[in-house]
Amino acid sequence: MAKLAPGGPVYQAGTLSGNQLAMSAGLDTVEALHQEGVYSVLDARAAQLAAGLAVAIHEAGVTACQTRVGSMLGLFFQAGPVTDYTSAARSDTQAYARFFHEMLKRGVYLAPSQFETLFVSLAHTDEQIEATIAAAGESLKALGD
Repeated sequence: MAKLAPGGPVYQAGTLSGNQLAMSAGLDTVEALHQEGVYSVLDARAAQLAAGLAVAIHEAGVTACQTRVGSMLGLFFQAGPVTDYTSAARSDTQAYARFFHEMLKRGVYLAPSQFETLFVSLAHTDEQIEATIAAAGESLKALGD
């Protein structure tokens, strides 16, 4: 702690820095993530979502691709592959915007930018993931209307 300002050379600040509630939540999260099998559950749920999205994309006849690392997914309206910002920037952001609003109509809240990540968490149930996939299928089909 002697290295941190005001006594030390390292400036550190943040809205929740040192906040007891935030620290408690963070510690509980780390403890939960140390439980055996947690990452397998996260990976399985993300794989379920990715597989469902792939089917929905195919059935809607929409040009889109996905990326996935663990429990994080990306959806890009282009043929792909997307491997970096340059390839992501070729995406149809207007199509993503329409998809975003179609998902909102169906009660699914996504990041408003296609350049942000979809996250699957331990709080998401299989039923919620299946409902998201169904909403995505409807939303993707609506893009063609």
